[in-house]
Amino acid sequence: MIPVILSGGSGSRLWPLSRKLFPKQFLALTGEETLFQQTLQRLSFEGMQAPLVVCNQEHRFIVKEQLSALNLNVQGMLFEPFGRNTAPAVAIAAMKLVAEGRDELLLVLPADHVLEDQKSFQRALAIAATAAERGEMVLFGIPALRPETGYGYIKCDLSERDGLPEGVNRVMQFVEKPDEQRAKAFVESGDYFWNSGMFLFRASRFLEELKKYDADIYDTCMLALERSKVEGDEVKIDPATFACCPDNSIDYAVMEKTEHACVVPLSAGWNDVGSWSSIWDVHDKDDDGNVVKGDVVLHNTRNSLVHGNGKLVTVLGLEDVVVVETKDAMMVAHKDHVQDVKKLVKTLDEKERPETQNHCAVYRPWGSYDSVDMGGRFQVKHITVKPGASLSLQMHHHRAEHWIVVSGTAQVTCNDKTFLLTENQSTYIPITAVHRLANPGKIPLEIIEVQSGSYLGEDDIERLEDVYGRTDAGVKTKTIAG
Repeated sequence: MIPVILSGGSGSRLWPLSRKLFPKQFLALTGEETLFQQTLQRLSFEGMQAPLVVCNQEHRFIVKEQLSALNLNVQGMLFEPFGRNTAPAVAIAAMKLVAEGRDELLLVLPADHVLEDQKSFQRALAIAATAAERGEMVLFGIPALRPETGYGYIKCDLSERDGLPEGVNRVMQFVEKPDEQRAKAFVESGDYFWNSGMFLFRASRFLEELKKYDADIYDTCMLALERSKVEGDEVKIDPATFACCPDNSIDYAVMEKTEHACVVPLSAGWNDVGSWSSIWDVHDKDDDGNVVKGDVVLHNTRNSLVHGNGKLVTVLGLEDVVVVETKDAMMVAHKDHVQDVKKLVKTLDEKERPETQNHCAVYRPWGSYDSVDMGGRFQVKHITVKPGASLSLQMHHHRAEHWIVVSGTAQVTCNDKTFLLTENQSTYIPITAVHRLANPGKIPLEIIEVQSGSYLGEDDIERLEDVYGRTDAGVKTKTIAG
């Protein structure tokens, strides 16, 4: 059995904490580890192979960093140039394995869900495997315990076995997110499950059904894989071909059409943490029903979630609200309206607000940088470079830079000179100077960078060399600096 971890998506309903370039699966929302890391740790038991990870090309360095932090290994990574939903992602993973002469069961898991009961998960997995071995397409269904309007529902015939193993039920109907009245009726009937987005099927079986019911996705993914760039266990999916692929989910493309769809009930404390009210649900509350994180002071406030991220946040005389503060944005919402955060993010995108794309703190393969201050002709950044890492050899056409070492040792290249700087020492990088910053030491290098010039946009960068293979030499790119 091979887990296929789907780590795409933007997580816009958890804005402002989740951003397009740092979505919710890479955040530690429910513990010390991120949701992505928790998903991987959940799979460390006998009979489970190392996973395949499917993620956006923009997130590859975050994925590698979070794998490294827990010393976890994967057997392959598929990098999508952009999202095309779950059906193409799983199709290319299955095609890759089948092309290698492998046809194991694929356990498809989103990387951004919570499962609290590991033993119940493994029991449900064992039941599902008996059905998947026989060619069934298994979906894990969560018993619908309350009238949620943000979930998809699955209706099953719980009285008819239809030749299926014990504990497996045939799917009768898929229902998209219902209104509250219909959701209440579903819960009262007892025949409905929430759609968890978790699947188990044999690789070849999924491809057979996909080719039968959505040949466009099948053919395009096959061609995209043939044209993809393979480097070791990494596959960079060909963007030109993948752009032609229909955007569709496993549910719409296959599960709602196949005659082999079945459900295994999963009661394991599942939560898709898809909204701020879900975050409130999974956390311990104080005596007034509040969930707080950070420097927060409440007075006469009940059943609320308040998330601080540096500043003192105070809330007075409110009930059922969500307050989320980050360095560059704050959101205040009623808990009944948090499903509409996605609409708010769409409005911000239409206004081309940068706050939907990334945090002030930006993570790169060599470390990170944090925007401290910005004006019309200047910008100040706090840069951290990991031991042994280096930024690209680059130049800027419109700005100069001053670097001041706060801690650690910096190796600086500026035109034809290379030299070392230590704590409290500084240097100046003129406009158009070819330069590089590196950390030759064994501790993180921290510097303050002051940029000044007529144009400070992140597209004023020309990379000449890069150890991470992010650009070709001499090509200007619209990208994050460094």
